[in-house]
Amino acid sequence: MKYRNCCYLGCLLLLLSGCFLRQSDQKETGILKAKEITPVGRFKYTSDGVELISSATHFGFSFEGKDCRVYATTSKNSAHGYIQYVLDGVYKERVKVSEDADQPIILHASSEGKHQIWIYKATEATTGPIAIRKIEAQQVAPLANVTGPIIEFIGNSITSGAASDASDTPCGSGQYSDQHNAYQAYGPRVARALNAEFVLSSVSGIGIYRTWNTDSPSMPQVYERFDLQQSTSKKWKFKTFTPKIVSIALGTNDFSTGDGKNPRKDFDSTIYVAAYVKFIGLIKSKYPFAKIALLSSPMVKGKQKVMFESCLQMIKTKAEKAYPSNHRISLYFFESMEARGCAGHPSVEDHGILAKQLTPFFKKLLVDN
Repeated sequence: MKYRNCCYLGCLLLLLSGCFLRQSDQKETGILKAKEITPVGRFKYTSDGVELISSATHFGFSFEGKDCRVYATTSKNSAHGYIQYVLDGVYKERVKVSEDADQPIILHASSEGKHQIWIYKATEATTGPIAIRKIEAQQVAPLANVTGPIIEFIGNSITSGAASDASDTPCGSGQYSDQHNAYQAYGPRVARALNAEFVLSSVSGIGIYRTWNTDSPSMPQVYERFDLQQSTSKKWKFKTFTPKIVSIALGTNDFSTGDGKNPRKDFDSTIYVAAYVKFIGLIKSKYPFAKIALLSSPMVKGKQKVMFESCLQMIKTKAEKAYPSNHRISLYFFESMEARGCAGHPSVEDHGILAKQLTPFFKKLLVDN
């Protein structure tokens, strides 16, 4: 009888321990749903998840263990895109994202324990959205976004970090988006150096009144569209975030001589200045208390550089008169650069140089009242 009781108690203990183990496993393995993610940048919630729209749109989460699984997909209209990530404060790599949402992207840590990951969209809005469906990991939870001041960087391919990273796909091969690296672009680097948050509103090839080889679309035509594309009617909700500084770097493509195929008129400074001043009015209507900084371009040289800087001086004068405020418009003129990226663009290393030049300028804007 005593032997039977011992067996009974032993079996009962085994059953109970199995239950506890299963409950513990369930508790440790969790799912971060798309609706729990609040990205910084332009984004949209859908039935399939949360879509990262603009360059460098990002979000963070923590987890325990050695790996996590990110379920991400591109739209049917784009062959592939890229995300990049930072693990425990260290930048890791770009990861290709395809249309196949059933296969998760597995991100590994080197050791057990609690970890933090920040995910960034490496490619542009025009490349197509990247949808995050869910994230699976032990003790997974969303991270709070940076609480510092926000800088919005409006610009073109340079601002997007386009054609800057040939580490995986050599220049001249693959697709245009294969060399994008928004995380390492000058804007995000400046913001990180100043403990600020950042948003990129940038489109390759775009200018203030024309593109690099055609007459449209221009940035004023697409800026209010949620995905920065002229074919879209849905507007972006500008109350989603409020930048302390709006940086505008547009002009490289207005000055472009084109592709030699489409008819191209000479650069018209009158049209350029008028369109730029009007665009500043649009920005002020969205963010009336933001400081505005106008940047030239490291790619514009010689006589064009002189004309570019003269135009920005004129734009500053006209815009301050048309839209008086407590903050005067600030100007920054880049030094000319021999770019080392793809197709005449700054490389990742070049963006580091640009960011180093710009950081004191933006630091002063953040500090001054």
